[in-house]
Amino acid sequence: MSAIEPDRLILDPALEQQRQELAVLIQRHAPRQAGVESAVEDLFLVRYEESVRSMPALAEPALCILAHGSKEVCLGDEHYRYDPLHYMVVSVALPISGVLLEASPENPSLGVRLNIDPAQINNLLADAGPLGVPALPSGRGLYVERTNPLLLDALLRLIRLLDSPKDIPILAPLIKREILYRLLRGPQGYRLYEIAMANSQTHRVCQAIEWLNQHFHQPLRIDDLAREVNLSTSTLHHRFKAVTSMSPLQYQKQLRLQEARRLMLNDGLEAAVAGYRVGYESPSQFSREYSRLYGAPPVRDLARLRSAL
Repeated sequence: MSAIEPDRLILDPALEQQRQELAVLIQRHAPRQAGVESAVEDLFLVRYEESVRSMPALAEPALCILAHGSKEVCLGDEHYRYDPLHYMVVSVALPISGVLLEASPENPSLGVRLNIDPAQINNLLADAGPLGVPALPSGRGLYVERTNPLLLDALLRLIRLLDSPKDIPILAPLIKREILYRLLRGPQGYRLYEIAMANSQTHRVCQAIEWLNQHFHQPLRIDDLAREVNLSTSTLHHRFKAVTSMSPLQYQKQLRLQEARRLMLNDGLEAAVAGYRVGYESPSQFSREYSRLYGAPPVRDLARLRSAL
């Protein structure tokens, strides 16, 4: 198990002032504990008053910034931590879980999530031309980077639009475009750049991820998936693991088990039925793999989850 944790920095006065304003805006527009979808498309305001562990779920590409508190995100055996000094970017759809480390009614965890559309990155690159984004070996589809005043300023201007709803249709797309530009010009902007470039291997891995997300219940033949995205089998294995930290088969397994857990918890399906629904033919294999991921067989895990609700 590896721990990937940002360096602790002294917050400079300008950044601290921005952080305080961000916290005030989130508290005003998200007065109750929840993740609130705002009037700005793809912008979510998050407030939690207790340290909670989230269920493993498929995270779509997004920028995540905290105004207060800290969060640890798990991708496979890797742990990433971010806080008001650092933002997190998920550049491809990934099965992750997380835990809020600092949250109470007196000091709630306050955050923002802005979903990222790779097509908008592509449009930005087409209009702006070369941005000087370095061509570096592709890394994980998730990274933590230091927050900077220019990025935070753009995010604040986007959230301020919630106080002037009539300005949202015209100004929000422009500001979101600026935020993408700031991310692309950041130290790890190449990770976003690669997912938008049609001929890059990372873009083809994204296509493989999209295929798995839509067909996870079907039998997986790696050779067929490699042909689907125009990569050799060995290259697909290597690049897929570089981006997601897991093999295509492990990725598919996570998707299957997450969906089975949802079906049992939300729809009341029995374990054997849920396992069959997501592609398992053997109830015993489903139970073994479920226990390995969630730490208990389905019946005990669901009882634990329901008692916590």
